[in-house]
Amino acid sequence: QVQLVESGGGLVQAGGSLTLSCAASGSTFSNYVMGWFRQAPGKEREFVAAINWSGLTTYYAYSVEGRFSITRDNAKNTVHLQMNSLNSEDTAVYYCAADAAQSMGVRADDYDYWGQGTQVTVSS
Repeated sequence: QVQLVESGGGLVQAGGSLTLSCAASGSTFSNYVMGWFRQAPGKEREFVAAINWSGLTTYYAYSVEGRFSITRDNAKNTVHLQMNSLNSEDTAVYYCAADAAQSMGVRADDYDYWGQGTQVTVSS
């Protein structure tokens, strides 16, 4: 069992940056692949980024490659998503997720635990 709580969402102007954080508790955080997903109104939940247990391997959706960076700190039980060069297409509710199987999957159903989500709105 693991509980995940996201924070850091808000309103940002196009071209700006924002960092999201996810705090984990309740289980062995370092054994999980961690991922970020997002979902805009009327759209399917979309994979954003994933990071393996050691933090040495990351994977990004093409739409955010080069703009977003996922990191983790196992000692602090946290994972972060640094978002740069934001545009209106990045507006969504962002969720962190944990995968005990460490599959580095891009499907939402690959992940076992989810946070409640945090809203990111990019204005022009």
